[in-house]
Amino acid sequence: MKRKESIFKNAGFQSILAAVICVVIGIFVGYLVLLAINPAGASEGIVTIMKNYFNYPTKPAAMKYLGNTLVKTAPLLLCALSINFCYKVGLFNIGAAGQYVVGAGACLYAALALKLPWIVCLVLAVLAGAIWGMFVGFLKAYGNVNEVISGIMLNWIGLYSVNMLLAKVKEPTSPYTFNLAATNAAAVLPTLGMEKYFSNNRYVTIAIPLSVIIAVVIWVILTKTKFGYELQATGFNKDASKYAGMNEKRNIILTLMIGGALAGMGAALLYLTGFEQWSTTQSSVPAMGFNGIAATFLGGLHPIGTVFASYFIQHITSGGAYLDKAIYPSQISDLISAIIIYLCGFVLFFKFMLNRRIDAGAEKKAQAEKLRAEKAAEGKTETETGKPEGGDAV
Repeated sequence: MKRKESIFKNAGFQSILAAVICVVIGIFVGYLVLLAINPAGASEGIVTIMKNYFNYPTKPAAMKYLGNTLVKTAPLLLCALSINFCYKVGLFNIGAAGQYVVGAGACLYAALALKLPWIVCLVLAVLAGAIWGMFVGFLKAYGNVNEVISGIMLNWIGLYSVNMLLAKVKEPTSPYTFNLAATNAAAVLPTLGMEKYFSNNRYVTIAIPLSVIIAVVIWVILTKTKFGYELQATGFNKDASKYAGMNEKRNIILTLMIGGALAGMGAALLYLTGFEQWSTTQSSVPAMGFNGIAATFLGGLHPIGTVFASYFIQHITSGGAYLDKAIYPSQISDLISAIIIYLCGFVLFFKFMLNRRIDAGAEKKAQAEKLRAEKAAEGKTETETGKPEGGDAV
């Protein structure tokens, strides 16, 4: 009889359990931080963060700000998918932040300076991100340059290049680019009527369902196609895939190009809504690309899990803005969000420890069963040996 495997050995269950552990620990640590600053308001503060838009007393207001949370979730999800896709192929695409930046630069310049429609701006953002990812892939494939090093350096090159480019399309007295809707309404992503479900929030566009559809497509590519199998085989063992007839250099470059395209598209899904304008004076790379790392690990390195993880991280990040600034400094919301995001990196560690504990318990149980079987066999032998020889007497 086949022994039923424990649910704790199921990979999907492990991912969910590890994510829940990270979230619970992160929220608890955040609560301790609030306690250290002001014990009287700590409990209320952590509840406020978790409620996010539910802090509003009316349903229309709550739905409007739910829409804002979803608007920020879409680009975060695309950045997470970028990192997820590359990680499946054995590459750590920390350069997704820079690819996100050049995607933003491309779509905004096309929209504000060239007055192009949204579909062209979106395609240009995808191409810009793909080209930026191609640089990293080329250096990795032909120069054996670690993708983390080249990705980080290109993040800063991309940031200052975009700042210089977009300085031509900003208000003379402001560091921010022109308002998209007022300058080129044709470049704003269509809403398809979805804004009506979010209290006429005009920033709710096709970006939200489109990002989820892309997550499903990425899952299909990685798990159901020959192309995805080849890419993952290259990640597992570059030399073995080469001897199996796969072009490992092409696969590395192509993987990082796809990762870059996803991150660039993520930027377009935010900036082409008009929700934010780019500041040409910012001296730090936007956190969206880095937060994608946490989202993909919290999602168990699964494209569908990443959808829910991206929403949760954005929910917490947005919820931190509702803390009472008279009691807690404005940076506390970012700190608590950062704690939770940081702990998301330990998902794989928790899964490893869980597997180790399960395997140790299974081994101990197997040894105990073996010992019991041996004792039972010894008892049976003694019983058989104690019978009188020659059978029953007549």
